[in-house]
Amino acid sequence: MTGGGVDVVLPCLNEAEALPWVLERIPDGWRAIVVDNGSTDDSDRIARGLGAKVVYEGRRGFGAACHAGLLAAETEYVCFCDCDASLDPGLLTGFVRQVADGESDLVLGRRRPQTRGAWPPHARAGNLALSRMLRRRTGLRLRDLGPLRAARREDLLALALTDRRSGYPLQMVVRAADAGWRVTEVDVPYLPRSGKSKVTGTWRGTWQAVRDMRAVLAEPSARGVGGGVR
Repeated sequence: MTGGGVDVVLPCLNEAEALPWVLERIPDGWRAIVVDNGSTDDSDRIARGLGAKVVYEGRRGFGAACHAGLLAAETEYVCFCDCDASLDPGLLTGFVRQVADGESDLVLGRRRPQTRGAWPPHARAGNLALSRMLRRRTGLRLRDLGPLRAARREDLLALALTDRRSGYPLQMVVRAADAGWRVTEVDVPYLPRSGKSKVTGTWRGTWQAVRDMRAVLAEPSARGVGGGVR
């Protein structure tokens, strides 16, 4: 199924508490790439001790960390997952299977909160606003822009992603749609994260992320409305 293998990119900023839970759920035979984005809590030491490849990205930003991991990846398929124990990377086996079988070019996880506090109202509101803007921009009827995702490495690199802040995951979807990729959304359980969110932990953080992503949506389309979603 996995051909040249699978790397899982895990952007990390002070996630020492969550790392053991996340890394023990990486599927057997896959490689975890933990991208340390300036941690001060020994996250890098813990990740290395648990068998992960550790990459350092000095430029702060979710996109900077994700892209550093993509560049460090060497396998045919690359997955992304948050490193805060809110999402189970073991679920990615099904994502990769869809890509490998030719059913999809990009698979995204639609987060389904398992408890009341897993997805705060401000974060949910920001995600809803972005989903609507994405639909107007691309025609994709996505209900979430979650961080759990999978695609082929060479295809991702060909998108020439440039955002290095909160807009990175959105830019990936927008450029994929412009390129005519088949985008699939799969429901996944969403758990309360470990520690405080670095992006959407507050209303201010959420709307800063929305502002970053609005700039991505303002990019000119490479080709009219494209892509599809199931």
